[in-house]
Amino acid sequence: MLKEILISSTASQNRIAIKEDGKLVDFFIDHPEKSRMVGNIYLGKVARVLPGIRAAFIDIGLKHDGFLHFSDIGDTLKDNLNFADDDFVAEPEDEESERKEDNSQNSSVKTKESKSRNVPKLKKGQEVLVQILKEPVKGKGVRVTTSISIPGRFCVLIPYENRIGISRKISDYRERKRLKNLARGIIPSNCGLIIRTASKDQSEEALKSDLEYLVKTWEQVQEGVKKNSPPELIFEDLNTTISVIRDLFTTDVTNIFIDSKKLFREIRNYINTNQPGLIDKVNSYKSSIPIYEEFKIDGQIKGIMERKVDLPSGGYLFIEHTEAMTVIDVNSGRYAAKKEQELNSLKTDLEAAREIARQLRLRDIGGLLVVDFIDLEEDKNRKKIYDELKKEFKRDRAKIAMLPMTDFGLMQITRERIRENILESTHELCPYCNGTGILQKKSNIINEIDHWLKKYKNDGNKQSLRLLIHSSLGLKLREGVISTIKKLQMKYFIRIKLEEKSDVNPQAFRFINSKTGQEITEDYL
Repeated sequence: MLKEILISSTASQNRIAIKEDGKLVDFFIDHPEKSRMVGNIYLGKVARVLPGIRAAFIDIGLKHDGFLHFSDIGDTLKDNLNFADDDFVAEPEDEESERKEDNSQNSSVKTKESKSRNVPKLKKGQEVLVQILKEPVKGKGVRVTTSISIPGRFCVLIPYENRIGISRKISDYRERKRLKNLARGIIPSNCGLIIRTASKDQSEEALKSDLEYLVKTWEQVQEGVKKNSPPELIFEDLNTTISVIRDLFTTDVTNIFIDSKKLFREIRNYINTNQPGLIDKVNSYKSSIPIYEEFKIDGQIKGIMERKVDLPSGGYLFIEHTEAMTVIDVNSGRYAAKKEQELNSLKTDLEAAREIARQLRLRDIGGLLVVDFIDLEEDKNRKKIYDELKKEFKRDRAKIAMLPMTDFGLMQITRERIRENILESTHELCPYCNGTGILQKKSNIINEIDHWLKKYKNDGNKQSLRLLIHSSLGLKLREGVISTIKKLQMKYFIRIKLEEKSDVNPQAFRFINSKTGQEITEDYL
Protein backbone atom coordinates (compact mmCIF):
# COMPACT_ATOMS: atom_id res chain seq x y z
CA MET A 1 0.00 0.00 0.00
CA LEU A 2 1.29 3.45 -0.98
CA LYS A 3 0.78 5.75 2.02
CA GLU A 4 1.89 9.37 1.82
CA ILE A 5 1.67 12.48 3.99
CA LEU A 6 1.31 15.75 2.05
CA ILE A 7 1.80 19.07 3.86
CA SER A 8 0.82 22.38 2.30
CA SER A 9 1.82 25.56 4.09
CA THR A 10 0.60 29.12 3.48
CA ALA A 11 0.79 32.36 5.44
CA SER A 12 -2.59 31.67 7.06
CA GLN A 13 -2.49 27.92 7.82
CA ASN A 14 -0.89 24.52 7.36
CA ARG A 15 -2.87 21.66 5.82
CA ILE A 16 -1.89 18.03 6.34
CA ALA A 17 -3.37 15.33 4.10
CA ILE A 18 -2.78 11.59 4.42
CA LYS A 19 -3.61 9.44 1.42
CA GLU A 20 -3.53 5.69 0.88
CA ASP A 21 -3.27 4.41 -2.70
CA GLY A 22 -4.40 7.80 -4.00
CA LYS A 23 -7.41 8.09 -1.69
CA LEU A 24 -7.61 10.76 1.01
CA VAL A 25 -8.06 9.10 4.43
CA ASP A 26 -7.13 11.83 6.95
CA PHE A 27 -7.04 15.61 6.84
CA PHE A 28 -5.90 18.17 9.41
CA ILE A 29 -5.77 21.96 9.44
CA ASP A 30 -3.32 23.87 11.64
CA HIS A 31 -4.57 27.44 12.25
CA PRO A 32 -1.99 29.84 13.71
CA GLU A 33 -4.82 31.91 15.23
CA LYS A 34 -6.32 28.81 16.84
CA SER A 35 -3.52 26.67 18.18
CA ARG A 36 -3.96 23.06 19.28
CA MET A 37 -4.82 22.77 22.97
CA VAL A 38 -5.14 19.02 23.59
CA GLY A 39 -2.25 17.87 25.77
CA ASN A 40 -1.55 21.26 27.35
CA ILE A 41 -1.03 21.15 31.13
CA TYR A 42 -2.36 23.93 33.38
CA LEU A 43 -2.13 24.75 37.04
CA GLY A 44 -5.76 25.62 37.73
CA LYS A 45 -8.04 26.56 40.57
CA VAL A 46 -11.41 24.96 41.37
CA ALA A 47 -14.11 27.50 40.48
CA ARG A 48 -17.23 25.41 41.17
CA VAL A 49 -18.09 21.89 42.30
CA LEU A 50 -21.42 20.46 41.13
CA PRO A 51 -22.05 17.03 42.70
CA GLY A 52 -25.42 16.85 40.92
CA ILE A 53 -23.68 16.40 37.56
CA ARG A 54 -20.59 14.73 39.08
CA ALA A 55 -18.29 17.46 37.83
CA ALA A 56 -16.24 20.48 38.76
CA PHE A 57 -15.25 23.57 36.78
CA ILE A 58 -11.58 24.54 36.86
CA ASP A 59 -10.33 28.08 36.20
CA ILE A 60 -7.30 27.71 33.92
CA GLY A 61 -7.27 31.25 32.54
CA LEU A 62 -9.30 30.62 29.38
CA LYS A 63 -12.58 32.26 28.34
CA HIS A 64 -14.58 29.35 29.78
CA ASP A 65 -13.63 27.28 32.81
CA GLY A 66 -12.40 23.75 32.12
CA PHE A 67 -14.92 20.94 32.68
CA LEU A 68 -13.61 18.22 35.01
CA HIS A 69 -15.96 15.23 35.26
CA PHE A 70 -15.48 12.99 38.27
CA SER A 71 -14.72 10.12 35.87
CA ASP A 72 -11.69 12.13 34.69
CA ILE A 73 -10.29 12.47 38.21
CA GLY A 74 -7.50 9.92 38.29
CA ASP A 75 -5.52 8.40 41.11
CA THR A 76 -2.85 11.03 40.52
CA LEU A 77 -5.06 13.81 41.93
CA LYS A 78 -3.48 13.48 45.37
CA ASP A 79 -0.01 14.08 43.95
CA ASN A 80 -1.25 17.01 41.88
CA LEU A 81 -2.82 18.63 44.92
CA ASN A 82 0.38 18.11 46.85
CA PHE A 83 2.15 20.38 44.37
CA ALA A 84 -0.17 23.16 45.44
CA ASP A 85 0.23 22.35 49.19
CA ASP A 86 -3.47 21.46 49.46
CA ASP A 87 -4.91 18.67 51.57
CA PHE A 88 -6.45 15.64 49.90
CA VAL A 89 -9.63 14.18 51.34
CA ALA A 90 -11.19 11.05 49.83
CA GLU A 91 -14.72 9.93 50.48
CA PRO A 92 -15.17 6.15 49.99
CA GLU A 93 -18.18 4.79 48.12
CA ASP A 94 -19.81 1.35 48.25
CA GLU A 95 -18.65 -0.32 45.03
CA GLU A 96 -15.14 -0.96 43.78
CA SER A 97 -13.54 1.38 41.28
CA GLU A 98 -12.46 0.28 37.85
CA ARG A 99 -9.99 1.82 35.40
CA LYS A 100 -9.44 0.79 31.85
CA GLU A 101 -6.28 1.60 29.97
CA ASP A 102 -6.33 3.07 26.48
CA ASN A 103 -3.28 1.65 24.70
CA SER A 104 -4.21 3.09 21.28
CA GLN A 105 -2.02 5.44 19.29
CA ASN A 106 -3.43 8.65 20.75
CA SER A 107 -1.23 11.55 21.77
CA SER A 108 -2.89 11.77 25.17
CA VAL A 109 -3.67 8.87 27.51
CA LYS A 110 -7.14 8.86 29.01
CA THR A 111 -8.80 6.53 31.53
CA LYS A 112 -12.36 5.33 32.07
CA GLU A 113 -13.92 4.66 35.42
CA SER A 114 -17.08 3.13 36.79
CA LYS A 115 -19.63 5.52 38.29
CA SER A 116 -18.80 4.42 41.80
CA ARG A 117 -15.20 5.24 42.74
CA ASN A 118 -13.45 7.25 45.39
CA VAL A 119 -14.33 10.84 44.52
CA PRO A 120 -12.20 13.54 46.16
CA LYS A 121 -13.91 16.39 47.97
CA LEU A 122 -12.82 19.25 45.77
CA LYS A 123 -13.19 22.65 47.38
CA LYS A 124 -13.68 26.01 45.74
CA GLY A 125 -10.34 27.78 45.42
CA GLN A 126 -8.34 24.55 45.60
CA GLU A 127 -5.33 24.36 43.27
CA VAL A 128 -5.04 21.38 40.95
CA LEU A 129 -2.87 20.31 38.02
CA VAL A 130 -4.96 19.38 34.96
CA GLN A 131 -4.43 18.45 31.32
CA ILE A 132 -6.74 19.24 28.39
CA LEU A 133 -8.52 16.24 26.91
CA LYS A 134 -10.85 17.94 24.44
CA GLU A 135 -10.85 21.27 22.61
CA PRO A 136 -13.65 23.80 23.23
CA VAL A 137 -16.63 23.08 20.96
CA LYS A 138 -19.60 25.37 20.18
CA GLY A 139 -19.20 27.73 23.11
CA LYS A 140 -18.35 24.98 25.60
CA GLY A 141 -15.10 25.06 27.51
CA VAL A 142 -12.33 22.50 27.33
CA ARG A 143 -12.59 19.13 29.05
CA VAL A 144 -9.74 18.38 31.44
CA THR A 145 -8.37 15.46 33.44
CA THR A 146 -6.12 15.16 36.48
CA SER A 147 -4.42 12.06 35.00
CA ILE A 148 -1.38 13.71 33.46
CA SER A 149 0.36 12.09 30.49
CA ILE A 150 3.30 13.33 28.43
CA PRO A 151 3.46 11.83 24.91
CA GLY A 152 6.65 11.23 23.00
CA ARG A 153 7.58 9.63 19.70
CA PHE A 154 7.78 6.05 21.03
CA CYS A 155 6.15 6.12 24.43
CA VAL A 156 3.90 8.08 26.77
CA LEU A 157 5.01 8.87 30.33
CA ILE A 158 2.30 8.68 33.00
CA PRO A 159 3.51 10.13 36.30
CA TYR A 160 2.44 8.32 39.50
CA GLU A 161 1.11 5.29 37.61
CA ASN A 162 2.81 1.93 38.19
CA ARG A 163 1.76 0.19 35.00
CA ILE A 164 3.03 -0.59 31.51
CA GLY A 165 0.83 -0.73 28.42
CA ILE A 166 1.54 -1.80 24.85
CA SER A 167 -0.29 -0.49 21.78
CA ARG A 168 -2.89 -2.95 20.52
CA LYS A 169 -1.64 -2.31 16.99
CA ILE A 170 1.54 -4.23 17.88
CA SER A 171 0.06 -7.71 17.50
CA ASP A 172 3.21 -9.87 17.43
CA TYR A 173 3.49 -11.64 20.81
CA ARG A 174 7.31 -11.76 20.83
CA GLU A 175 7.59 -8.07 19.97
CA ARG A 176 5.11 -7.14 22.70
CA LYS A 177 7.06 -9.20 25.22
CA ARG A 178 10.37 -7.68 24.11
CA LEU A 179 9.03 -4.12 24.41
CA LYS A 180 7.52 -4.82 27.82
CA ASN A 181 10.84 -6.15 29.10
CA LEU A 182 12.60 -3.08 27.68
CA ALA A 183 10.08 -0.81 29.38
CA ARG A 184 10.63 -2.49 32.73
CA GLY A 185 14.34 -1.85 32.41
CA ILE A 186 14.14 1.86 31.64
CA ILE A 187 10.98 3.07 33.39
CA PRO A 188 11.66 5.56 36.21
CA SER A 189 10.28 4.94 39.69
CA ASN A 190 6.76 6.15 40.48
CA CYS A 191 5.85 6.40 36.79
CA GLY A 192 3.91 4.39 34.26
CA LEU A 193 4.61 3.96 30.56
CA ILE A 194 2.59 3.35 27.40
CA ILE A 195 4.54 1.87 24.49
CA ARG A 196 3.28 3.33 21.21
CA THR A 197 2.95 1.71 17.79
CA ALA A 198 6.03 3.55 16.48
CA SER A 199 8.15 1.61 19.03
CA LYS A 200 7.85 -1.60 17.02
CA ASP A 201 11.32 -2.96 16.15
CA GLN A 202 13.02 0.00 17.89
CA SER A 203 16.16 -0.49 19.99
CA GLU A 204 16.47 0.04 23.73
CA GLU A 205 18.61 3.14 23.05
CA ALA A 206 15.84 4.75 20.98
CA LEU A 207 13.20 4.14 23.66
CA LYS A 208 15.54 5.25 26.42
CA SER A 209 16.39 8.49 24.58
CA ASP A 210 12.68 9.24 24.08
CA LEU A 211 11.94 8.49 27.74
CA GLU A 212 14.77 10.72 28.96
CA TYR A 213 13.21 13.61 27.06
CA LEU A 214 9.80 12.89 28.63
CA VAL A 215 11.26 12.66 32.15
CA LYS A 216 13.05 15.97 31.63
CA THR A 217 9.77 17.52 30.44
CA TRP A 218 7.97 16.20 33.54
CA GLU A 219 10.67 17.69 35.78
CA GLN A 220 10.13 21.05 34.06
CA VAL A 221 6.39 20.73 34.72
CA GLN A 222 7.08 20.10 38.40
CA GLU A 223 9.34 23.14 38.59
CA GLY A 224 6.75 25.26 36.79
CA VAL A 225 4.07 24.29 39.30
CA LYS A 226 6.27 25.31 42.22
CA LYS A 227 7.15 28.69 40.70
CA ASN A 228 3.72 29.80 39.42
CA SER A 229 0.28 30.59 40.78
CA PRO A 230 -2.98 29.52 39.11
CA PRO A 231 -4.27 29.95 36.53
CA GLU A 232 -1.09 29.26 34.56
CA LEU A 233 -0.09 27.31 31.44
CA ILE A 234 2.67 24.97 32.62
CA PHE A 235 3.31 22.84 29.53
CA GLU A 236 2.31 23.37 25.89
CA ASP A 237 2.17 20.34 23.61
CA LEU A 238 3.36 20.33 20.00
CA ASN A 239 1.38 22.14 17.32
CA THR A 240 -0.95 20.18 15.04
CA THR A 241 1.59 19.74 12.23
CA ILE A 242 4.40 18.30 14.35
CA SER A 243 1.99 16.26 16.48
CA VAL A 244 0.63 14.58 13.32
CA ILE A 245 4.21 13.69 12.35
CA ARG A 246 4.89 12.40 15.87
CA ASP A 247 1.73 10.30 16.02
CA LEU A 248 1.14 9.16 12.43
CA PHE A 249 4.53 9.07 10.71
CA THR A 250 5.27 5.37 11.16
CA THR A 251 7.27 2.87 9.14
CA ASP A 252 4.29 2.07 6.88
CA VAL A 253 4.36 5.64 5.49
CA THR A 254 6.12 5.67 2.12
CA ASN A 255 6.94 9.39 1.85
CA ILE A 256 6.29 12.85 3.28
CA PHE A 257 6.17 15.82 0.90
CA ILE A 258 6.31 19.40 2.26
CA ASP A 259 5.97 22.52 0.10
CA SER A 260 7.48 24.94 2.66
CA LYS A 261 11.26 25.20 3.13
CA LYS A 262 10.90 26.41 6.73
CA LEU A 263 8.48 23.65 7.69
CA PHE A 264 10.59 21.09 5.82
CA ARG A 265 13.63 21.99 7.94
CA GLU A 266 11.56 21.91 11.14
CA ILE A 267 10.09 18.48 10.43
CA ARG A 268 13.39 17.08 9.17
CA ASN A 269 15.16 18.21 12.35
CA TYR A 270 12.42 16.64 14.48
CA ILE A 271 12.64 13.29 12.63
CA ASN A 272 16.45 13.38 12.63
CA THR A 273 16.40 13.74 16.41
CA ASN A 274 13.67 11.20 17.16
CA GLN A 275 13.85 8.59 14.40
CA PRO A 276 16.77 9.17 12.01
CA GLY A 277 16.03 5.91 10.19
CA LEU A 278 13.02 7.58 8.53
CA ILE A 279 14.81 10.79 7.49
CA ASP A 280 15.08 9.70 3.82
CA LYS A 281 11.27 9.64 3.58
CA VAL A 282 11.02 13.39 4.26
CA ASN A 283 11.03 15.30 0.95
CA SER A 284 10.84 18.95 -0.03
CA TYR A 285 8.24 19.60 -2.72
CA LYS A 286 9.57 22.20 -5.18
CA SER A 287 7.24 22.11 -8.21
CA SER A 288 5.33 25.24 -9.29
CA ILE A 289 2.14 23.15 -9.47
CA PRO A 290 0.24 23.25 -6.12
CA ILE A 291 1.06 20.12 -4.14
CA TYR A 292 -2.53 18.91 -3.72
CA GLU A 293 -3.22 19.44 -7.42
CA GLU A 294 -0.09 17.49 -8.34
CA PHE A 295 -1.08 14.53 -6.14
CA LYS A 296 -4.69 14.68 -7.40
CA ILE A 297 -6.42 15.11 -4.04
CA ASP A 298 -7.46 18.76 -4.41
CA GLY A 299 -10.97 17.73 -5.45
CA GLN A 300 -11.21 15.23 -2.60
CA ILE A 301 -10.34 17.96 -0.08
CA LYS A 302 -12.99 20.29 -1.51
CA GLY A 303 -15.48 17.41 -1.29
CA ILE A 304 -15.02 17.28 2.49
CA MET A 305 -17.00 20.51 2.79
CA GLU A 306 -19.93 19.30 0.66
CA ARG A 307 -23.20 17.95 2.07
CA LYS A 308 -23.54 15.39 -0.70
CA VAL A 309 -21.07 12.51 -1.13
CA ASP A 310 -21.34 10.28 -4.21
CA LEU A 311 -21.03 6.49 -4.00
CA PRO A 312 -19.51 4.24 -6.73
CA SER A 313 -22.79 2.53 -7.68
CA GLY A 314 -24.63 5.81 -8.28
CA GLY A 315 -26.02 6.24 -4.78
CA TYR A 316 -25.08 9.10 -2.49
CA LEU A 317 -24.95 10.28 1.12
CA PHE A 318 -26.37 13.47 2.59
CA ILE A 319 -24.55 14.66 5.73
CA GLU A 320 -26.42 17.18 7.88
CA HIS A 321 -25.16 18.74 11.12
CA THR A 322 -27.66 19.70 13.82
CA GLU A 323 -27.21 21.04 17.34
CA ALA A 324 -27.88 17.64 18.92
CA MET A 325 -26.40 15.21 16.40
CA THR A 326 -25.13 14.58 12.88
CA VAL A 327 -27.60 12.87 10.54
CA ILE A 328 -26.52 10.86 7.49
CA ASP A 329 -29.06 9.82 4.87
CA VAL A 330 -28.24 7.03 2.40
CA ASN A 331 -29.95 7.21 -1.02
CA SER A 332 -29.88 4.70 -3.87
CA GLY A 333 -29.87 7.44 -6.52
CA ARG A 334 -31.42 5.19 -9.16
CA TYR A 335 -34.44 2.90 -9.55
CA ALA A 336 -33.89 -0.83 -8.98
CA ALA A 337 -36.18 -3.57 -10.28
CA LYS A 338 -38.36 -5.06 -7.58
CA LYS A 339 -36.83 -8.54 -7.77
CA GLU A 340 -33.36 -7.06 -7.31
CA GLN A 341 -34.29 -4.40 -4.79
CA GLU A 342 -32.87 -6.20 -1.74
CA LEU A 343 -29.62 -6.98 -3.54
CA ASN A 344 -29.20 -3.46 -4.88
CA SER A 345 -30.08 -1.94 -1.50
CA LEU A 346 -27.50 -4.16 0.20
CA LYS A 347 -24.84 -3.16 -2.34
CA THR A 348 -25.55 0.55 -1.84
CA ASP A 349 -25.64 0.22 1.96
CA LEU A 350 -22.29 -1.62 2.00
CA GLU A 351 -20.72 1.13 -0.12
CA ALA A 352 -22.29 3.70 2.19
CA ALA A 353 -20.90 1.96 5.29
CA ARG A 354 -17.35 2.12 3.92
CA GLU A 355 -17.74 5.75 2.85
CA ILE A 356 -19.34 6.79 6.18
CA ALA A 357 -16.37 5.41 8.13
CA ARG A 358 -14.02 7.34 5.83
CA GLN A 359 -16.02 10.57 6.02
CA LEU A 360 -16.16 10.51 9.83
CA ARG A 361 -12.35 10.37 9.91
CA LEU A 362 -11.90 12.98 7.18
CA ARG A 363 -14.37 15.47 8.63
CA ASP A 364 -13.50 14.58 12.25
CA ILE A 365 -17.19 14.32 13.12
CA GLY A 366 -17.82 13.48 16.78
CA GLY A 367 -20.74 13.08 19.16
CA LEU A 368 -24.01 11.32 18.33
CA LEU A 369 -24.69 10.21 14.76
CA VAL A 370 -27.81 8.65 13.25
CA VAL A 371 -27.53 6.94 9.86
CA ASP A 372 -30.66 6.25 7.78
CA PHE A 373 -29.71 3.33 5.55
CA ILE A 374 -31.85 2.05 2.69
CA ASP A 375 -34.35 -0.39 4.18
CA LEU A 376 -33.34 -4.05 4.16
CA GLU A 377 -35.87 -6.81 4.73
CA GLU A 378 -33.54 -9.66 5.75
CA ASP A 379 -31.86 -9.69 9.18
CA LYS A 380 -28.71 -11.28 7.75
CA ASN A 381 -28.28 -8.30 5.41
CA ARG A 382 -28.69 -5.82 8.27
CA LYS A 383 -25.98 -7.70 10.16
CA LYS A 384 -23.69 -7.46 7.12
CA ILE A 385 -23.96 -3.65 7.29
CA TYR A 386 -23.22 -3.69 11.03
CA ASP A 387 -20.19 -5.98 10.54
CA GLU A 388 -18.89 -3.87 7.64
CA LEU A 389 -19.04 -0.69 9.69
CA LYS A 390 -17.39 -2.42 12.66
CA LYS A 391 -14.55 -3.58 10.42
CA GLU A 392 -14.04 -0.13 8.88
CA PHE A 393 -14.12 1.62 12.26
CA LYS A 394 -11.09 -0.42 13.39
CA ARG A 395 -8.98 1.90 11.26
CA ASP A 396 -10.24 4.96 13.16
CA ARG A 397 -8.10 6.26 16.05
CA ALA A 398 -11.17 7.74 17.78
CA LYS A 399 -13.26 5.61 20.10
CA ILE A 400 -16.54 4.53 18.49
CA ALA A 401 -19.63 2.74 19.82
CA MET A 402 -22.55 1.60 17.68
CA LEU A 403 -25.89 -0.19 17.92
CA PRO A 404 -27.34 -2.70 15.41
CA MET A 405 -29.61 -1.46 12.64
CA THR A 406 -33.28 -1.10 13.59
CA ASP A 407 -36.23 -2.38 11.56
CA PHE A 408 -36.55 1.14 10.15
CA GLY A 409 -33.01 1.05 8.77
CA LEU A 410 -31.60 3.44 11.40
CA MET A 411 -28.23 2.98 13.09
CA GLN A 412 -27.00 4.95 16.10
CA ILE A 413 -23.28 5.68 16.44
CA THR A 414 -21.23 7.70 18.88
CA ARG A 415 -17.72 8.86 18.00
CA GLU A 416 -15.24 10.43 20.37
CA ARG A 417 -15.15 14.20 19.96
CA ILE A 418 -11.77 15.80 20.70
CA ARG A 419 -11.87 18.96 18.61
CA GLU A 420 -14.12 20.88 16.23
CA ASN A 421 -14.94 19.06 13.03
CA ILE A 422 -13.49 20.30 9.74
CA LEU A 423 -16.65 22.19 8.79
CA GLU A 424 -16.69 24.12 12.10
CA SER A 425 -12.99 24.92 11.94
CA THR A 426 -13.07 26.19 8.34
CA HIS A 427 -16.48 27.92 8.18
CA GLU A 428 -18.28 30.69 10.03
CA LEU A 429 -21.99 30.94 10.77
CA CYS A 430 -23.79 32.94 8.09
CA PRO A 431 -24.95 36.23 9.69
CA TYR A 432 -27.93 36.40 7.32
CA CYS A 433 -29.48 32.92 7.66
CA ASN A 434 -27.90 31.99 11.05
CA GLY A 435 -26.80 28.66 9.69
CA THR A 436 -30.18 27.50 8.37
CA GLY A 437 -29.28 27.95 4.72
CA ILE A 438 -32.70 29.49 4.13
CA LEU A 439 -33.52 33.18 3.52
CA GLN A 440 -36.87 34.87 3.90
CA LYS A 441 -38.70 35.73 0.71
CA LYS A 442 -38.61 39.40 -0.17
CA SER A 443 -42.40 39.52 -0.03
CA ASN A 444 -42.24 38.49 3.62
CA ILE A 445 -39.77 41.25 4.45
CA ILE A 446 -41.99 43.80 2.64
CA ASN A 447 -44.88 42.54 4.75
CA GLU A 448 -42.81 43.26 7.89
CA ILE A 449 -42.11 46.78 6.57
CA ASP A 450 -45.84 47.27 6.07
CA HIS A 451 -46.55 46.20 9.69
CA TRP A 452 -43.79 48.52 10.94
CA LEU A 453 -45.29 51.51 9.10
CA LYS A 454 -48.73 50.74 10.48
CA LYS A 455 -47.43 50.85 14.07
CA TYR A 456 -45.50 54.02 13.29
CA LYS A 457 -48.61 55.71 11.83
CA ASN A 458 -50.90 54.53 14.68
CA ASP A 459 -48.55 56.24 17.13
CA GLY A 460 -49.45 59.58 15.54
CA ASN A 461 -46.23 60.04 13.58
CA LYS A 462 -46.22 61.87 10.24
CA GLN A 463 -42.56 62.74 9.76
CA SER A 464 -40.80 61.55 6.60
CA LEU A 465 -38.49 58.52 6.78
CA ARG A 466 -35.41 57.07 5.16
CA LEU A 467 -35.51 53.32 4.55
CA LEU A 468 -32.08 51.65 4.42
CA ILE A 469 -32.21 48.26 2.66
CA HIS A 470 -30.21 45.88 0.49
CA SER A 471 -30.23 46.74 -3.22
CA SER A 472 -31.99 43.45 -4.12
CA LEU A 473 -34.91 44.36 -1.83
CA GLY A 474 -34.93 47.88 -3.24
CA LEU A 475 -35.36 46.42 -6.71
CA LYS A 476 -38.39 44.48 -5.51
CA LEU A 477 -39.91 47.58 -3.86
CA ARG A 478 -39.56 49.59 -7.07
CA GLU A 479 -41.14 46.98 -9.37
CA GLY A 480 -44.38 47.65 -11.25
CA VAL A 481 -46.12 50.62 -12.89
CA ILE A 482 -47.12 51.74 -9.43
CA SER A 483 -44.29 50.46 -7.28
CA THR A 484 -44.75 48.86 -3.87
CA ILE A 485 -42.92 51.70 -2.15
CA LYS A 486 -45.32 54.23 -3.70
CA LYS A 487 -48.28 52.14 -2.57
CA LEU A 488 -46.93 52.15 0.99
CA GLN A 489 -46.44 55.93 0.93
CA MET A 490 -50.00 56.48 -0.30
CA LYS A 491 -51.42 53.97 2.18
CA TYR A 492 -49.89 55.68 5.23
CA PHE A 493 -49.45 59.23 3.89
CA ILE A 494 -45.75 59.18 4.79
CA ARG A 495 -42.86 60.19 2.55
CA ILE A 496 -40.27 57.40 2.37
CA LYS A 497 -36.86 57.78 0.70
CA LEU A 498 -35.14 54.54 -0.29
CA GLU A 499 -31.41 54.15 0.44
CA GLU A 500 -30.10 51.02 -1.22
CA LYS A 501 -26.72 49.44 -0.43
CA SER A 502 -25.16 46.14 -1.45
CA ASP A 503 -23.21 45.65 1.80
CA VAL A 504 -26.14 45.54 4.26
CA ASN A 505 -28.06 42.52 5.52
CA PRO A 506 -30.52 41.45 2.77
CA GLN A 507 -32.80 40.04 5.48
CA ALA A 508 -33.21 43.27 7.45
CA PHE A 509 -34.36 46.86 7.07
CA ARG A 510 -33.64 50.08 8.97
CA PHE A 511 -35.89 53.13 9.32
CA ILE A 512 -34.27 56.51 10.01
CA ASN A 513 -36.09 59.72 10.94
CA SER A 514 -35.29 62.15 8.09
CA LYS A 515 -35.46 65.18 10.37
CA THR A 516 -33.39 64.00 13.34
CA GLY A 517 -31.22 61.42 11.58
CA GLN A 518 -31.88 58.91 14.38
CA GLU A 519 -32.60 55.27 13.70
CA ILE A 520 -36.04 54.28 15.05
CA THR A 521 -36.42 50.74 13.71
CA GLU A 522 -36.46 49.02 17.13
CA ASP A 523 -39.14 51.40 18.46
CA TYR A 524 -41.92 49.90 16.33
CA LEU A 525 -40.93 46.26 15.77
